[in-house]
Amino acid sequence: MIIRCFGARGSIPVSGQEYVKYGGDTTCLELRTYDDDIIIVDAGSGIRRLGNRLMAESRFAYTMLMTHSHWDHILGFPFFKPIYDPRTTITILGCSQAQGDVKKLLGRAMSTPFFPVPFSRLASEFVYQNDCVMSHHIGPLEVFPINLSHANGGLGFKFVERDKSFVFLTDNELGHRHRGGLTMPDYVEFARNADLLIHDAEYTPEEIAVTRGWGHSTYLEALELAINANVAQLGLFHHNQDRNDEDVDVIVAHCREIVVSQKARPEVFAVSQDTTLIL
Repeated sequence: MIIRCFGARGSIPVSGQEYVKYGGDTTCLELRTYDDDIIIVDAGSGIRRLGNRLMAESRFAYTMLMTHSHWDHILGFPFFKPIYDPRTTITILGCSQAQGDVKKLLGRAMSTPFFPVPFSRLASEFVYQNDCVMSHHIGPLEVFPINLSHANGGLGFKFVERDKSFVFLTDNELGHRHRGGLTMPDYVEFARNADLLIHDAEYTPEEIAVTRGWGHSTYLEALELAINANVAQLGLFHHNQDRNDEDVDVIVAHCREIVVSQKARPEVFAVSQDTTLIL
């Protein structure tokens, strides 16, 4: 399993010298299976660069998973070049009970007066599978969804291929249970012994005093989950729009100090928009 990140920022894209290391694009991941199937997770601003890469590779068949439809996770979709190419087929897997009707939500984002080209005029083919199932099979990869604890709902995912597992839980508030969300012990069990956990770590403990209930975790809550779940690697994700590279480095260093002091397992790092990982 190859995991490439094309956007790790939260809430809104940012730019400037202070964001060079971790990048300013919002959520988008690409997974490649052992059989070279392509899975795209979310369509934040980072999907624009992914689309350019896929066009250059002449790859036109993908499976798309959406965690939810807040702006920072869909705003790049109209700028994803493959959707304007008739050779493209996109299979969208979802669960309307947890995240809304993805087809309608994407269509609304491209409707007048928000965008000049309506969804109905896209040249690509879309195949929708909106069944709320326990798991999906994509070639050799099995995908397990889980409800996120987030305002307006959403889905996280566990990806399992051969003996490797990757858990992706962005926009997940561990310290507050939103409607449809689960508890910390539930997420611990879901991530148990994962080779890689990438988790929302938008806020500091000081910031959460104001932002509790907004749908995001502190980096310490993400670390607590990773330690209790005995994951091998923790990637801190959904960096706050005002968090510069130096500040992210401070957070990573603090997490690593805690891991050492507790003699815990996780290797902690911050995900950047250019991160590539192989499991």
